[in-house]
Amino acid sequence: MSHYLVDGVDIAALPKVSLHDHLDGSLRSLTLLELAAEVGVATPEDNPDDLALWFERQSNSGSLVEYLTTFDLTCAVAQTAPALERIARESVLDLAADGVVYGELRWAPEQHLTRGLSLNQAVEAVAEGIQQGIAEASHLGQSIRIGQILTAMRHADRSVDIAHVALAYRDAGVVGFDIAGAEAGFLPANHRAAFDLLASEYFPTTVHAGEADGLPSIRSAILDGRALRLGHGVRIAEDIVVESSDESVSYVKLGRLAEWVKDRAITLELCPTSNLQTGAIKQWGSRLEDHPFDLLYQLDFCVTVNSDNRLQSGTTLSRELSLLVDAFGYTLTDIEQFQQNACASAFLPAEDRDELADLIATGFEDAVRSSRR
Repeated sequence: MSHYLVDGVDIAALPKVSLHDHLDGSLRSLTLLELAAEVGVATPEDNPDDLALWFERQSNSGSLVEYLTTFDLTCAVAQTAPALERIARESVLDLAADGVVYGELRWAPEQHLTRGLSLNQAVEAVAEGIQQGIAEASHLGQSIRIGQILTAMRHADRSVDIAHVALAYRDAGVVGFDIAGAEAGFLPANHRAAFDLLASEYFPTTVHAGEADGLPSIRSAILDGRALRLGHGVRIAEDIVVESSDESVSYVKLGRLAEWVKDRAITLELCPTSNLQTGAIKQWGSRLEDHPFDLLYQLDFCVTVNSDNRLQSGTTLSRELSLLVDAFGYTLTDIEQFQQNACASAFLPAEDRDELADLIATGFEDAVRSSRR
């Protein structure tokens, strides 16, 4: 694994929290090839390295809709319980190897039913794989905790079914609910019945919004989806006006929606590389330095850093953090703040979030001491 440094400390050695990580976007390329061979699914490349590069090229399209087409292949090989177990187990191991101590893996069970699985069987297979991964990581001396977020496809009509499944497994590792897929034209309001059900049962939601659509999508996520977190949410910056009176002084004005998101600490699950690939930040530029991440951070929004899809983006959480260090000059203190933001936003009981925050703080202190020896 590559070494990414901040203030002389290996970022992979730091304890981290991953809130926005798609299971069907985290396959190892070798695993994908092996699973594809088992079920007779054609792949564009037959070498793991070449296949990984193919995913990165295809994902770097500037369009979320085009980006999502790569999931046709990853979902095609994940239609049986053994395949889902393997993918989940390996995803947990890869996260643990990258220093993630708490992660939430999201995926859409409705996209994994073509070979006879029920929604419940699919969720149980992923849960089994997660437990296997946690146990194997423990044998390797790596401690990690993982929760499932069940996603409903926003262009489909199964959100109420998925909500019921999420509630049925809330004491068996399912920690949240999400909607995802092509965002423009499919407002969260279309799934109000599912969100009403979840709210009535005090079940937390995060909603993909503010990625391929703007403020109306974010507004609907908050009002109709009762979102505690925004999946990406980067386009909340459209509700922020920055005016410079001269080269050294800038004045910032927040719109009502941006104020609400900031003041209520509604978490932004930002995914830097993915946001470049899908064109989510194209109105601000085409480089990471153009990303509104730093603006949002400086304005005290609750920003978190995430990988989104490790296969499609050819990335890890450590790499995403390193890219931000290079782009904005962040220090170890900033990196820890992003992890503490994620701790506070995790779909965990308050006591567990406090324990996680202490674990992060201690881990960063230990890493600093080790780097000075």
